[in-house]
Amino acid sequence: MIFRPSNLPVQFSKTILTIAVTGFLSACSPSSTQTEPAKPIASNIATGAPGNEPTWAFAGKTGIGTSYQAYDKEELEKSPNSRVWFSIAQGVLTETMYGLIHNAQLKEMQFIITGEGFVDTEKDNTTSTIDYLHKDKMGRPLSLAYKVVNRDIEGKYEIEKHIFTDPKRDSLMMRVIFTAFEDGITPYVYLNPHIDNSGANDIAKVINEPNKQQLQAYTGASQSSVLTLRSDLVFTKASAGFVGRSDGLTDLKQDGKMDWQFTSTSEEKNHNKQPSQNLGNVALTAQLPTPQRSTDEKDSSLDFNLVLGFGQSKTESLANADATLADGNNTVLDTYNGKGDALGWQDYLASLTQLSPMSANTTDNGKLLYASALVLKAQEDKTHPGALIASLSNPWGDTIPATKASTGYKAVWPRDFYQCAMAFLAMGDTQTAKVAFEYLKKVQATKDTPGFSGTPGWFLQKTQVDGEIEWVAVQLDQTAMPIMLAWKLWQAGVLTDSDIAHWYAQMLKPAAEFLVTGGEVNLGWNHSEITPLKTQQERWEEQIGYSPSTSAAVISGLIAASEIAKVADDNQGAERYLITAKTMNNKLSKLLITDNGLLSATSPVPLTGKQAPAPYYLRLAPNGTPNTDDRLGDNNGRPGLDQRLVLDGGFLELVRYGVRPAQDPVIEQTLALIDNTQLEDQLRVKYLFTAKDGTQFPGFRRYGNDGYGEDTQTGDNYAEKGSNSLGQRGRVWPFFTGERGHYELAKAIQSDQLTKEKQSELINTYVQGMEAFANDGLMLPEQAWDGVGHATRYQYQLGQGTNSATPLAWTHAEYIKLVRSMTDKQVWDHYELVSKTLNE
Repeated sequence: MIFRPSNLPVQFSKTILTIAVTGFLSACSPSSTQTEPAKPIASNIATGAPGNEPTWAFAGKTGIGTSYQAYDKEELEKSPNSRVWFSIAQGVLTETMYGLIHNAQLKEMQFIITGEGFVDTEKDNTTSTIDYLHKDKMGRPLSLAYKVVNRDIEGKYEIEKHIFTDPKRDSLMMRVIFTAFEDGITPYVYLNPHIDNSGANDIAKVINEPNKQQLQAYTGASQSSVLTLRSDLVFTKASAGFVGRSDGLTDLKQDGKMDWQFTSTSEEKNHNKQPSQNLGNVALTAQLPTPQRSTDEKDSSLDFNLVLGFGQSKTESLANADATLADGNNTVLDTYNGKGDALGWQDYLASLTQLSPMSANTTDNGKLLYASALVLKAQEDKTHPGALIASLSNPWGDTIPATKASTGYKAVWPRDFYQCAMAFLAMGDTQTAKVAFEYLKKVQATKDTPGFSGTPGWFLQKTQVDGEIEWVAVQLDQTAMPIMLAWKLWQAGVLTDSDIAHWYAQMLKPAAEFLVTGGEVNLGWNHSEITPLKTQQERWEEQIGYSPSTSAAVISGLIAASEIAKVADDNQGAERYLITAKTMNNKLSKLLITDNGLLSATSPVPLTGKQAPAPYYLRLAPNGTPNTDDRLGDNNGRPGLDQRLVLDGGFLELVRYGVRPAQDPVIEQTLALIDNTQLEDQLRVKYLFTAKDGTQFPGFRRYGNDGYGEDTQTGDNYAEKGSNSLGQRGRVWPFFTGERGHYELAKAIQSDQLTKEKQSELINTYVQGMEAFANDGLMLPEQAWDGVGHATRYQYQLGQGTNSATPLAWTHAEYIKLVRSMTDKQVWDHYELVSKTLNE
């Protein structure tokens, strides 16, 4: 935070502020070349192109939002398609998308505040709180509309913001109540566009027309999205500039005054968006009136609306902004929430038949459950219904260059996708689960997949929501899970016999065939021969070999395919898949279990000689020879270790799906190793945290020796300098607390010990444990701070979500499924068919 000494002369105080703000800019753009700021010039065109290197925003979001979108055509007439998504982090509006869910248009919009002796940035100089604008009497959120209150650290001013989108248009509304507690305080709105998913090729423009003040941004491309900022409060001044060189913050930090009023960052030819020069990382700044107090007032305030309108032209963008502004805050918010005849978020929640009974099995009266339902539905694309993304964030975005388009986690992975679809089904949203399943055909490798040749049927590793391919490795669990999802939908009656037979021919049989035979794959860099059960990548997308979690999915998927094949009158296929699944199951011990291990449940260090403990599951066996010293590959800055040293909780998926019973001796022996908190931190997986009521609950890393996280020595973000470092460390992932809760429930059921007291214990430990990982906006993170090493520039507290990715859809999905499992007193993801088949 900036130190603001109020008792120093203004000029001296301002010098200190200038140094601090410059440091802030450097932190936001660490690879930027620091140069002297631009000087005021007579021209209306800003100098200093291209500005500092652009980055994305902080990835630990405290809120995300979009308008609710129904599938039904009749309902669509009540709720036209609004294709805008937003996120909130560090108290300010951050990445905001328009068009497709991954197409970011904005890095952040915040306020700069000036007064006697200080220049503040809202993100850097205030303490922030966040809450939901629309809640029920239990305090459960009923829509993704937020109230953010940012208060100056010295109590000089307060900024209250209400943030939501317009369901009728491609626009976002922000009501602002700015309160000054002393005279002479002036707010400025500061907007850093990153149009069409990049911050390096933008143009910013100030347009001052009678009653039509507007700030606009677009790219230098002939086809560009356009962003327009409008307000119902007249701006005192406005300027466009290049970040760190000629933008409003650079101007203000020099003397606290807005001396520059550049009208554009680029001259344009014939006004047709064809720039002659000066593209880059731009910002728009508008000065708002200084609140004035009368003699009997203790404070003064401004109450106004800001609207961001989007479109494929300047005219469309402005029209959307104007129409939203004309409707006004109350009307837009009521429509967003679903008040009266409007179809909104509260209507969606009301349609979820299972939420009310499930709430009784939470420890927060269902607050996180309702938020999770909203969050999962919000992370679905609207142009491509059913396309469920992993997270509305870009991991460690504040140090990730935004010079080129990047989807980050705003993309489709069939593995994360499966978790979400199963959560929708658990809540009673059979429609979204069905539409999502049908979408999967778009991301399956077929003869029509651009650039692909070889054996079809597998599902693509990572794609954009429109099916454009990003990553091309083969992960066998991602091919099995669509089959597993189909079986669940069929059993639930969501898919009829006719439906399942259709999808068997269209999608499921090719997938099952690939799980049996594998085959040649040629796509992009990937020229490989796949031989199941050996997967090219396991569920962490890093290593080749034999994986317990992948094997659990493949075996379960084939058994499900066998049953589906019978409905489709493919008896030959049914027998083939069943025999293959049983054969694979019989090989698991040989491929995945070491009885020549190097770890024990009590020792803090690896064992040597004849001290080998009882057999246990490996995280991964690269060659299927678990008793050897085969090494895992180097990854995420960490050198590979002997396969017998690396633990991973993925073996619990064998229990969840029904491949192994919970009381299987090797399962329990491996679990004892996972629970060894005496292991050195490099190899340790389990860490303990404390919930609000004092209950201790466990958190788990992905695996020992994980490097996908912050540097323990420097505190840097993951690969912050552009490459991996040896000190990188993957942290605790909260959804593993849910996976463990599912296992403990399965164990209690199978041992006939699921009493009312035991159920309460499980809820208070694992359900409450996941709730404790949620931030103030009820967003669940990908990773949480485990207390090991440098606490980073953010000074993370134990259990706090990090800057990796928040909210993570998988984490919210696991929480929903865990609550449903506790409610039903049976594991939601369990496949009774699998356990019955393998025990025949």
